[in-house]
Amino acid sequence: MKKTVFIARLLMAITLISPTTYAKPPPNSATQSNITYYTLAPDITTNYVIDGNRLGYIRLQVDLMITDNSQLINIEHHAPLIRDTIISIISQQSEQQIKSLTGREKIRQLSKQKINQLLVAETGHAAINELLFTKYLYQ
Repeated sequence: MKKTVFIARLLMAITLISPTTYAKPPPNSATQSNITYYTLAPDITTNYVIDGNRLGYIRLQVDLMITDNSQLINIEHHAPLIRDTIISIISQQSEQQIKSLTGREKIRQLSKQKINQLLVAETGHAAINELLFTKYLYQ
């Protein structure tokens, strides 16, 4: 009886010590993803044209997704240029484009494309991976 208890304990100890029982450590989340979000503050508030001569009002909160943290300094430095680009794109849109989901997505994609073009011209890098409208209010 003592022999079987000893053997059982020995097998349990070997199993616990065995390297196959250890799980691999999770990959370091810092190396897995270096995503940084930069919020343009304050919110962007501007007008768009309704029916030829009336003005509509739109308020946006814009977050920029950046995967290269070294570019964050460039984004902060060029934030006024980024804001101006978004405002000029929105002011050219029709009411239908502002209010529809497909129009909103086109505005988002166009803004991202234009901002990256400007950043390439200014810094040599297209730093923005995604542009997100985290607040999108129109009237």
